[in-house]
Amino acid sequence: MTRPVGSTESGARDGNTSKFSPCRKAGGFVFVSGQASVENGAIVPGTFEEEMRRSIENVRRILEGEGLSLADIVRVGAYVEDPADVPEFNRLYLEYFHPPLPARTTIANCLGGAVKFEIDVVAFGGA
Repeated sequence: MTRPVGSTESGARDGNTSKFSPCRKAGGFVFVSGQASVENGAIVPGTFEEEMRRSIENVRRILEGEGLSLADIVRVGAYVEDPADVPEFNRLYLEYFHPPLPARTTIANCLGGAVKFEIDVVAFGGA
């Protein structure tokens, strides 16, 4: 069975030249691939906070293209390069996500130093 690809599949909105779809739809769910501090296909380095905010804004833009918002997210996968940044991650996270909070997995020390933060999500937009 073919699964619909999100309207951002071509990457035309953000210059994505990667070999994956920014998002895919299945049933009422939208699966957003890992988003980092990237603009026009290039990594934008910054502080942990700057990279996290840019990453989440990338997620927001993709979801809005599918008619959804951050409030529709039901699962978050968060990847934090430096374990010392996890408390800041938790603080910033609550600026974007409100109860009932999405299910979440957080993994630290896993990005190889290229970026400080990456996030993937699953959102539900109804059947």
